Amino acid sequence: MKIHEYQAKELFRAHGIPVPEGAVARTPGEAAFRAASMKSWPVAVKAQIHAGGRGKAGGVKLVHSAEEAEAAAGAILGAILVTHQTGPEGKEVNTLLIEKGLDIAEELYLGIVPDRKSGDIVIMASREGGMEIEEVAEKSPEKIIKVRLDPLAGLWPNHLRQVVFGLGLEGHAAKSVTALVKKLFDFFVAKDCSLVEINPLIITGEGDAVALDAKVDFDDNALYRHAEISALRDITEEDPLEVEASRHRLNYISLDGNIGNIVNGAGLAMATMDLIKMAGAKPANFLDVGGGATSEMVENAFRILLKDEKVKGVLINIFGGILRCDIFARGVVEAASKTGIKVPIVVRMEGTNVEEGRRILKESGLDLQTATDLKDAAEKIAAIVA
Repeated sequence: MKIHEYQAKELFRAHGIPVPEGAVARTPGEAAFRAASMKSWPVAVKAQIHAGGRGKAGGVKLVHSAEEAEAAAGAILGAILVTHQTGPEGKEVNTLLIEKGLDIAEELYLGIVPDRKSGDIVIMASREGGMEIEEVAEKSPEKIIKVRLDPLAGLWPNHLRQVVFGLGLEGHAAKSVTALVKKLFDFFVAKDCSLVEINPLIITGEGDAVALDAKVDFDDNALYRHAEISALRDITEEDPLEVEASRHRLNYISLDGNIGNIVNGAGLAMATMDLIKMAGAKPANFLDVGGGATSEMVENAFRILLKDEKVKGVLINIFGGILRCDIFARGVVEAASKTGIKVPIVVRMEGTNVEEGRRILKESGLDLQTATDLKDAAEKIAAIVA
């Protein structure tokens, strides 16, 4: 789950991580009032959306008066920001963070992520703060410091020294960054984060480390432990179909292709998408109904899938284990009767009660094509929508 910068900074502040003075505004007048209350200039007017690259897209402006703050807020609120992370459709700005300007001596990058392959937690740091870290990693990977640590052993002084010395910091700045990294790591673990990123992490003229930006993602599977985090969810920033799918306990991710997929099992879904690509087509979504899906869940999966206007054909790939093939087939028939499926469907189904499932589909009167195996199914649906 993602949250906004202003929400991340509120959490940082509660954990002793230094952030600039700031306040939220949702109207131009409120922005002017919040800016004037900072009692010093300049002040930053920052768009709040779940995407990076806001500054380049015109979503961050420095102002030097309440009048400038009101004008900047009027220009940003309601605007559609298009960045490298939003996609071409962009995101509408409904909230602003009004933040006090600081004396910036240096900009750094700091991030913490899990390495899913090794199981390590990785602290990343760079002197290239303010830059897109993906660009730095591609063009100058040697400029990124990576410190790996065992999550069971935790953070030790040697890890902190690797970060600080790698950044070439000395004196008060080194002590300040050391303290911040330790608190950030404790926050990362305590809140079950999947990403924490500060870009830029600034060093002020006095040598203090301050999180000028804050990006935090949380592990959805751990949210049951953090009611206070779940309350921060902003569904207006999410794909409406993904939000609806989550309400029905379906794992759905919208993609940019035209072949819809209904699969039971995340690994099977990934393999299905790979084979669609190999067949020369593009998947329109990742949709995992799960091993314990009911007929109702299958019906909801179809309804959500067919709301995507990009979908020109559907590939069903079911391996009946916990989810029996006959239960899935009944769900397909019910979905067809209620949603009026008008796109071609190719079905590959194997496993428990597969013959009964095939009988149900055959006698349903639905216009379906069956496939002998997954490769055959991918090639058939790709040929249909070509």
